[in-house]
Amino acid sequence: MSAPALPAPHTTPTAPPAPPAPQTAGAGAGAGVDEAAVHALVRDWYAALDRHEDVSGLLRMLAPQGLVMQFPEGTIEGIEGFSLWYETVTHLFFDEIHDITAVHIEPPDPAPGAGGVPGAGGELVRVGVEVRWQTRRWMAPAATSQWLGFDAAQSWTLTPAPDGSLRILTYRVDSLTPLPGSAPL
Repeated sequence: MSAPALPAPHTTPTAPPAPPAPQTAGAGAGAGVDEAAVHALVRDWYAALDRHEDVSGLLRMLAPQGLVMQFPEGTIEGIEGFSLWYETVTHLFFDEIHDITAVHIEPPDPAPGAGGVPGAGGELVRVGVEVRWQTRRWMAPAATSQWLGFDAAQSWTLTPAPDGSLRILTYRVDSLTPLPGSAPL
């Protein structure tokens, strides 16, 4: 008896509706916030995750000190914590697609003073990100992989790096809503 055919990569057993076109915050973004840089960071982050880029490529997008990331499976801190988490998820999930559905830039906060994050030489930028995440997962010894799909709402805090680029300082998954037909996370 032959195994059932699996859907082609990046397809789902039950095709959910297409995500809405990405939206941006306009008037809500404060003066001095480089909206193009925020959007580029969000886009580059998810593209790197989808490619399962080497961890060094992602580290250049993260604050080297003070990093805190909250995922459904727990909170990680620092570059070492991120690196361990990333190694785990890249060995669990494959055929990942992150479709950005909205980016909301909030008015900036002043950067912390001397007791704050080293290297933060400007304003902190708070960003709401909505993304549709689809992936496959194989759990040994299962005969087939599982499709997972979720709409995620996230809150990020970005900090300027000494070179003027933006880096992720905090990253929180606020909600994770399963798409129809998704296996549980």
